[in-house]
Amino acid sequence: MDEKHGIFTSTRWSLIERLKNWEDNESWQRFFETYWRLIYRTAERAGLSSAEAQEVVQETVLSVAKNMRQFKADPALGSFKSWLLNITRWRIADQFRKRVPAQKPSPASSDDATGTDVLERVADPGARSWEQLWEEEWRQNLLDAAMDSVKKRINPIHYKVFYLHVLKKLPSAKVAAVMKMNIAQVYIIKQRVTGQLKKEVERLQTRLP
Repeated sequence: MDEKHGIFTSTRWSLIERLKNWEDNESWQRFFETYWRLIYRTAERAGLSSAEAQEVVQETVLSVAKNMRQFKADPALGSFKSWLLNITRWRIADQFRKRVPAQKPSPASSDDATGTDVLERVADPGARSWEQLWEEEWRQNLLDAAMDSVKKRINPIHYKVFYLHVLKKLPSAKVAAVMKMNIAQVYIIKQRVTGQLKKEVERLQTRLP
């Protein structure tokens, strides 16, 4: 995939380094706010229930905290995105293991493992690869974060127009009627908000880990 369309391709390694300090509550809060939806949606798309996906989020964050000091914040040694994907997969596999009747002891989960046999057995054979799934959710997570940021800064009416026309895909004529404005205004608002959203995505790509 073209790198300019990648998600969080410019990793802010200084923030990753700060996560090694367990007492840096601000950085950990930022990490959680940035990634919880990504982890949650990936778990749901893997076939887990909402409650199970919530547990995956909690356990993934705990695993990151436990292993963060061993992570080498160096792009030459591997991406943080891939490292987080592996931890998320292991925690999803743990949830699937809990569904298996306890007829015999199963191997203990390990953050040092390289495979997730339980997960691979349960996963839909026709499903896309984990890397593709993670990339899709990574992209959506960035767009959500950018949209949340833009929404706080723009006129609420402009956001509603953008929401109806772009996100809900209503025809411009219907949006104009609902918002009591002409179609040209709907088009102008759409273009302005889209421009702000693109700039925010670019900004986040350079700031978020």
